Amino acid sequence: MLRDVPFLRLWSGTTASGLATWALPFILGLAVLDRSLTAAGLGIVLAARTAGFVGAVPLGGVLADRYSRRAVVLWAGLAAAVATPLIAVGLGGSMPLMALASAVVGAGQGACRPAFQALTAEVVDEPRRQQANAAMTLAVRVTTLLGPGLAALLATVIDVAGLVLATALLWLVAALVPPRGGTVGGGTRDRARFVAEFADGVREARRHPWFLAGLGALTAVIATGYSATAVVLPLVSRDRYGTEAVLAGALTAYTAGALAGALLVARWRPTARGWAALAGLGCYGVAPLSLLLPVHPAVVFAAYLVAGVGIELFNVPWFTAIQREVEPAKLARVSSLDFLLSYGLAPVGLALIAPAVDAFGVTAVLGGCAVVCFLAPAAAALVPGSRRFH
Repeated sequence: MLRDVPFLRLWSGTTASGLATWALPFILGLAVLDRSLTAAGLGIVLAARTAGFVGAVPLGGVLADRYSRRAVVLWAGLAAAVATPLIAVGLGGSMPLMALASAVVGAGQGACRPAFQALTAEVVDEPRRQQANAAMTLAVRVTTLLGPGLAALLATVIDVAGLVLATALLWLVAALVPPRGGTVGGGTRDRARFVAEFADGVREARRHPWFLAGLGALTAVIATGYSATAVVLPLVSRDRYGTEAVLAGALTAYTAGALAGALLVARWRPTARGWAALAGLGCYGVAPLSLLLPVHPAVVFAAYLVAGVGIELFNVPWFTAIQREVEPAKLARVSSLDFLLSYGLAPVGLALIAPAVDAFGVTAVLGGCAVVCFLAPAAAALVPGSRRFH
């Protein structure tokens, strides 16, 4: 796939946007360490970015189906690239400026996600899309694995403001490098109201029961399993094992597992691809399960490795199925619905998990998260069409 120049350009753009998206919270975390930003300020900036993302995802889906997907990627990337330096300007000085700029960056991120998904269907022919999606997620996982060390190394020679500006360059790559798409999808320039167009995308999603079931399962797993990883894992690492090494090891094992999963699914074509993907999604349940008892840290690492493999066994066939099954002219809107519910609502789970731990205890919360992670994909597998995502 990387010898295909149009795909290489698309891959470079999506990788740059993913790296810029991941890097900003880490870099701002370094700003907290050097006291140029408070922890409360970091929370405000990241909340503003999330708000911008959630608000722009449905808008980006409608615009990418109404106009050129390539144009939406261009303007979304440019908006993020222009707003990012304002975060650096406001660092240590103006919190309102940082929050506003972060919201614009989040909006650029949110608008380009469904556009990139639809553009992939235009640039890559259907038989190669699973391999293409695997290559994209592989790049994201590699940057996630190597990024923290690289950013920390650069921080020894470049200040935080300089690192923030570097993410603006990544957004420029995301905006300018991707190729033009084909003629499928969008392009009608229909002037109908935004709500009506988005509702049309929802109706298209409802035509595919496997999509609604899979999206419900994915949202449930992210809201519970992901939240347990983000909130409870650091507590268990500190209180049970007395070291941050368990937290670092588990997250590294998860990323390594995701890399392995992406490599596997690039070639693997099971007959019951939908059931195989949902089984992979259900594997996330072993992550909170491993935190229930005082097991050896190696067990926790192994559980997170399995969860990482499983999440990519789901992600790649899931994106490929959406690109294959959804009507091309409505693909970006359906993709925006996917991102809006699964990842856009993830902060709700994060916000609720800590009060739940206080109210019911760590054991009950982890057990509940594990049960949801196992049962939600199993229930989705019972829906017509889920066997092959067709």
